[in-house]
Amino acid sequence: MITALSLYPAYRDSGVPWLGEVPEHWEVLPALAAYKPKLVRNTGMIESTVLSLSYGRLIVRPPEKLRGLVPESFETYQLVDPGDIIVRTTDLQNDQTSLRVGFARHRGIITSAYLCLSTTERMSPEFGYQFLNTYDLLKIIYGYGSGLRQNLSFAEIKRMPVLVPPPEEQAAIVRFLDYADRRIRRYVQAKQRLIALLEEQKQAIIHRAVTRGLDPDVPLKPSGMEWLGDIPEHWEVRSFLRCVVERADYRGATPTKRDDGVILVTARNIRRGWIDYETSREFVAHEDYAKIMRRGLPRLDDLLLTMEAPLGHVALVNRTDIALAQRVVRFRVDPDVLMPRFALLAMLSPYFQGQLLVRGTGSTATGIKASKLPQIQVVLPPLAEQRQVLDSIDLSTEPIEKARSRAEREIAFLREYRIRLIADVVTGKLEVRDVAARLPEETDEPEPLDDFDLPADELDELDGEEAGAELAEAVT
Repeated sequence: MITALSLYPAYRDSGVPWLGEVPEHWEVLPALAAYKPKLVRNTGMIESTVLSLSYGRLIVRPPEKLRGLVPESFETYQLVDPGDIIVRTTDLQNDQTSLRVGFARHRGIITSAYLCLSTTERMSPEFGYQFLNTYDLLKIIYGYGSGLRQNLSFAEIKRMPVLVPPPEEQAAIVRFLDYADRRIRRYVQAKQRLIALLEEQKQAIIHRAVTRGLDPDVPLKPSGMEWLGDIPEHWEVRSFLRCVVERADYRGATPTKRDDGVILVTARNIRRGWIDYETSREFVAHEDYAKIMRRGLPRLDDLLLTMEAPLGHVALVNRTDIALAQRVVRFRVDPDVLMPRFALLAMLSPYFQGQLLVRGTGSTATGIKASKLPQIQVVLPPLAEQRQVLDSIDLSTEPIEKARSRAEREIAFLREYRIRLIADVVTGKLEVRDVAARLPEETDEPEPLDDFDLPADELDELDGEEAGAELAEAVT
């Protein structure tokens, strides 16, 4: 399918550097000719279906599951109809990771902090979305915006150059991209399922090693934990805090965020076993660091545990030039009793996570109070055996990690390829009319092109961007 694509017969200079040469018969117009703003308030609660935008994906969210800055009344939200284009226009300066453009396939309501666009008769809604999506995917959109937080308004959008092919070509492009996306998405989802199975296999190996050890014939004894069962007879069950020589949490006033300075590690940065410094890049001033970290500075191999939203994510400190935010507790384990990496794997295992969850509280986001931590227990082998267990885990999981890395590279390649394909087709670098005409009919509704870009860890945080947009609108 892809190899059959060709160039258009004739091109001309678009006069726009990032667009370059475009098909000779396509129009280059300001966005004002193709898009118009639309704002219809949900006055009188006409509609109750709440839509959420995250990573370029518009989905239906029940109001009772919303998190973040939820309004007292959804009358302040705006109505969205199928075919509308939603743009998150706030805070371009600080967030250049998320995808900001979504296409509505359902009627509903969404925060009025977002810009809702419809298209004029010159452009189909589907092609109009794909063109703005290209601005987003290629990060061209970040060259626009104004104000301290670099917010984007229709006043800036209307001056953006857009390409307008003839209507039949717009339809062919949309048809081709929907078809191509289905194939790419299915392949990626198959790879994601493989990664999930590999992760299950790895976690099973780790869980057995940190709760039973390496000797299958070792004498066992009851652990005293209902959900764990028996453990090696010579192992100890001890309160986790008895293995800790230093504990610190960083509760207090939310620090003032900056565009640079010391990296602030929040609960959102801490994943299951590692720190993701890219998901949420926040900074605090160097002069505020001592105050923020007055309860203790981190060292390499300290353990970080998230206490809420999400609960139970654990990682080892791998750099010390960081500040720690609220909802994160830092532990330094006694090296004569517990190895930091063994502690990490134990804390991520089901028996430890289960102890956190059964003691957690909260209606919107489950969290655990610091007063409950002394009740959390850890299974403790002798120190020499901890080393043996870690070596065995490394050896046993090495092939799994290699297979996982290979699948992740393939997914990353496909994502990059898809971005390039969308951009090349939408901007006329590749001609798809003949190929689109030969495509088979598919009856199922196409999913958003960025459906598989939503990380699993973000599924419970879909409203975080809405909250940020509401806040940005309130302070500007």
